[in-house]
Amino acid sequence: MLYGNFIRHFVCAAALVTGICASAQVKTGIEVLRDTDFRILEGKRVGLVTNPSGVDSRLRSTVDILNEARQVNLVALYAPEHGIRGDIYAGGKVESGVDESTGLPVFSLYGATRQPTAEMLEGVDVMVYDIQDVGTRSYTFISTLGLVMRTCASLDIPVIVLDRPNPLGGNKIEGPLVQNGFHSFVSQYKIPYIYGLTVGELANLINGEGLNRGQSGKEDPPFCDLTVIPMEGWTRDMLFNDTGLPWILPSPNIPYAESAIGYPSAGLCGELYNYLNIGIGYTLPFGTFAEEWVDADRLKEKLDSYNVPGVAWRTIHYKPISGRLAGRMVHGVQYFYTDYEKAEITLTQFYVMQAVYELYGKNPFPTAGDRLSMFNKVCGSDFVSKTFMQGIKVQDIADYWRKDVEVFRETAQKYLIY
Repeated sequence: MLYGNFIRHFVCAAALVTGICASAQVKTGIEVLRDTDFRILEGKRVGLVTNPSGVDSRLRSTVDILNEARQVNLVALYAPEHGIRGDIYAGGKVESGVDESTGLPVFSLYGATRQPTAEMLEGVDVMVYDIQDVGTRSYTFISTLGLVMRTCASLDIPVIVLDRPNPLGGNKIEGPLVQNGFHSFVSQYKIPYIYGLTVGELANLINGEGLNRGQSGKEDPPFCDLTVIPMEGWTRDMLFNDTGLPWILPSPNIPYAESAIGYPSAGLCGELYNYLNIGIGYTLPFGTFAEEWVDADRLKEKLDSYNVPGVAWRTIHYKPISGRLAGRMVHGVQYFYTDYEKAEITLTQFYVMQAVYELYGKNPFPTAGDRLSMFNKVCGSDFVSKTFMQGIKVQDIADYWRKDVEVFRETAQKYLIY
């Protein structure tokens, strides 16, 4: 996907190792905070929600930056999915404990509770959040952010978000809003599947639109004392590789900046187990659609016949290294965005499902079992599964998929920072 950017990513990565990479065009929130000598944190006991993606342009961890700053009293760390150090695999329970490197207490936000308790925040005067997001609603870090904001609001603890680029850019918005009854940790807010905001802008929208009310029936405080430390140099037309920043995988299956683009392009299909391999377990997570029984040339020919705007296809054959198909040859297609602005990237997977159905008559929904519930949660409703499964045609869901985009774009305007 985006092959030129893919190559530039590795050129820059190699150059970083030798110290000759050009200076980043963008300063992230942690660097802007450091440039102000951490004044907003002075005299306060600081909590930090982060993971390995919280680094500056020279790969120094936000944990270490704050812990070593003489003006900052960092007192506690809070671990989202995958843990502070990224050593917990997808879906694995994160345990509270002590960070070996700093000796600081670590409180899990992906274990017994996903919302911090008052006890966890005891002795904290201000909470800082610094995680690289991927710009897709179902990625759990933004849900963690909202739950942190909710508890902090109830305790009058300010929240500071250190902003980072949206790797999908700031203009792309796709997918419907979450419907009542389908809110979950992978669809926490009534926002589109791709929402076109930086994490700081999203925090502002969550706060300003009251999207952070609890689902428990009681009236939780919806607003918190929120400050966003903005980036410098970022513009809405930038994809991640345009920033000059190093990409640090925020979770195991997002190893490259391009993987963040692949996640909403193929991840919904990946929720339907035993259907199509999407490159997870191989070197191209979220980058392919393949199975043992697929004729790659026929699948490519069928997809080419759709003339999907902004998308090109090539045949691919590979053996996954792990997972259900480990060591077995699979065949299918890899996709590329030849015109990213024109492409509706979230519909890519639905075109593939349509082609597979037309060629092989395989409808994954009737046999999806408990995975159907997760598919619906990620989609934010059951309309897509109920409608699409009837004939497996993109045209049957396209209007629904697009219906909320422009209304949300208008709502989001007042929360834009860049």
